[in-house]
Amino acid sequence: MIYSTLLAKRHHIQSNILFYILLMIFVGVMGCNERSVDGLSAPSYSTKGEVFIDDFTGDLIYAAFGGSDVKAFQVDFETTYASSKASMRYEVPDANSPKGAYAGGAYFSRTGRDLSGYNALTFYVKATQSATIDVVGFGNDFGTSTYQKGLFYYSTGPINGKGYTFWIDEVKFEYVPDLGETNGSIYSGETKVLQTAEKGSTIPIENCQAITNLPSGVNQTITISPAYFDFQTSNSSIASISKKGIVQILDSGNVTITAILNGKKANGSLSISASGNAVIPSSPAPTPTVSKEDVISLYSNAYINVPIDTWNTYWQYSTTQSSFIKINNDDVIRYFNLNFVGVEFSTNQINASSMTHFHVDIWTPDETALPNNVKVKLIDFGANAVYGGGDDVAHEISITSPTLLSKQWVSLDIPLSAFTGLTTTSHLAQLVFSGSVTNLFVDNVYLYKKSTGPQSSAPNPNYPSGDVISLFSDAYTNVPGTDIAPNWGQATKVSTIKISGNTTLLYSGFNYQGLQFGSNQNVTGYAYLHLDYFTLGSTSFQVFLISPGPIETAYTLPLSNGNGWRSIDIPLSSFSPVALNNVFQLKFVGNGTIYLDNILFRK
Repeated sequence: MIYSTLLAKRHHIQSNILFYILLMIFVGVMGCNERSVDGLSAPSYSTKGEVFIDDFTGDLIYAAFGGSDVKAFQVDFETTYASSKASMRYEVPDANSPKGAYAGGAYFSRTGRDLSGYNALTFYVKATQSATIDVVGFGNDFGTSTYQKGLFYYSTGPINGKGYTFWIDEVKFEYVPDLGETNGSIYSGETKVLQTAEKGSTIPIENCQAITNLPSGVNQTITISPAYFDFQTSNSSIASISKKGIVQILDSGNVTITAILNGKKANGSLSISASGNAVIPSSPAPTPTVSKEDVISLYSNAYINVPIDTWNTYWQYSTTQSSFIKINNDDVIRYFNLNFVGVEFSTNQINASSMTHFHVDIWTPDETALPNNVKVKLIDFGANAVYGGGDDVAHEISITSPTLLSKQWVSLDIPLSAFTGLTTTSHLAQLVFSGSVTNLFVDNVYLYKKSTGPQSSAPNPNYPSGDVISLFSDAYTNVPGTDIAPNWGQATKVSTIKISGNTTLLYSGFNYQGLQFGSNQNVTGYAYLHLDYFTLGSTSFQVFLISPGPIETAYTLPLSNGNGWRSIDIPLSSFSPVALNNVFQLKFVGNGTIYLDNILFRK
């Protein structure tokens, strides 16, 4: 029998040898939420400690983690511990298996349990070879409550690209009487010093651990949630701290955050020198317009984000501090004292093989003239999905002036093909920001698939030429002198391209665009304004008909966003009170990328 850490650590098991592994537990009632209980009787939860003893308890649900082999887990009636009736068998897949990249999942209770009478989770484990289980623990139920109902979970990948089988049996919570003293620590027992924390920023307490002296004499370290600690601030007017371990900077000055676990002061602390208000963006980054179906988002209010292990790994020699702030109610990541900072998502690696671009919005108050720079690096763990497995690949892009600007949001859309060293993208696991600027704000971090433009031309109109006044169409003679790109101070880039041999109007970086007729037109004898259009990444698109004054009226167009050409006939009556006997301009307003053809009035 041995004792070993089970949370956020790797666990070594030998072929055909049984082990007994113990995990300290500090929660009383699993599954409770914080709320007022005045006047209510105490809730009644099952005190059953068994999780799997020959079979699962009736309240248990199993769910595989995303990207894992959903059939990796099975109940086994042949290989068991001490001739028990059944065990839990796990088939870890080979690297590049079409079934999934790893084996992983959680077992959680439908109702919650009262585990206050126990101090350990115990089980036996065996494998077909010498192996490492990446993570084993409890408390993960895919939920967001402080005390989750997860009774057991695991996650592990192949070794040197090859899968293997392991078994776990007799899983239960129990009271082990001869456990030694338990001590807590934050920041792994060290004093974390922040020199430039700014007013309004939030700082999560990290590296929370419990250390227990086991009967074997070994001091066992376990990673636990900050919610198990009682936190204290040396000056509540400078910094407050929530029950979930989130520090809020309220004013300038010096403050120290400490913690208590089980009534005893924990090792480690957070020492903060808080400054005044930071120089921050006055407005949020531009709202993304890429369709959510084409996006894998790491950080953006515009999309549902994938799980991220951490936005600051605090790797050795990194001086970077980080906080999460809001700008006009938009969430933004703030990095300061930046030299380099790692972003880790190795637990839930990203398959970006179908994506074409990497996007990030950045803002810095620092000087950006050459040689200053911001660097972006992507790291893929390769087919074996393991760091340092021999097939890791990475590439770094440097952003400099004139692209890099001071005190302005810069939207970067970098083709993944530009990361030339990133030869595989199916196991992206890390992102690194670095550079010579020391202050960096980051938002809208996502990968996306750039939808392609129309593959064929717009439908060819077949109206009689005598019933048409054409402004832009290869099918008719257009009004002479018509200007398709008058300079109205717009950001839109206007060009014409050939699609299947047909001339097509293209608006890139679209915000608004005018079209000036070669001469004023009387369209009172006509019924419709006809357009063919194709939109990409648009959230709005309007056309205005204009007569002198100017008198203009908008018509909102339905979007296509990559789903083919749309042909529309807009009744001219929709543009009232525009003077139809004297129209001279069209205006288009919206965003995204727009293709236009066959712009004409018809009877």
